[in-house]
Amino acid sequence: MKPALPRLHAITDERIARRADLDELVTRLGSIGQPIALHARGRTLTGREHYQLAVRLSARPPARLFVNDRLDVALATRAAGVQLPGAGLQPTDARRLVPDCWIGRSVHSLDEARAARDAGADYLLVGPVYHTTTHPTVTPLGLGTLGDIARLGLPVIAIGGVTPERARDASRAGAYGVAAIRAIWNAPDPRESARALSEAVG
Repeated sequence: MKPALPRLHAITDERIARRADLDELVTRLGSIGQPIALHARGRTLTGREHYQLAVRLSARPPARLFVNDRLDVALATRAAGVQLPGAGLQPTDARRLVPDCWIGRSVHSLDEARAARDAGADYLLVGPVYHTTTHPTVTPLGLGTLGDIARLGLPVIAIGGVTPERARDASRAGAYGVAAIRAIWNAPDPRESARALSEAVG
């Protein structure tokens, strides 16, 4: 039986993967008092680098390892979850290899969310909900679309421009939890930022 899906997801990128203080940060993030999912993600990382990042993120329980894009890395590290891109492997196919993992799908519209649900995803990573510097030219979905997606019945993790105040609004709109990159890793105090986001979504 899978453990509960964390409500807070901290997602890495290539720059974070190479931070000298990553191990210390992971230890601090794991001590916020609530479950947190740490996503090993880095689109330009080699397979070895992605695996090494996942190992580092998994070495500090109670934080839970999720792996983005790389099902082989998720298998090798016995990750708690795998995050599939919209154009990637279908959730039903992934489940044959990782039956005990949380299998998420990244979606950017209500139609994509319906397709992911019908394809067997366990949860949806939905965004960007707000304007974000990560994707400055992308029109945000807004809370209305987020609510429509949440009503499909799967746990929804909102991403994109999330702050504690916006996390509360997303939760009221139906989001199960939130995910962030810069709002956590770039914060003056990443642990405090993670704690505030976690409290905002309950």
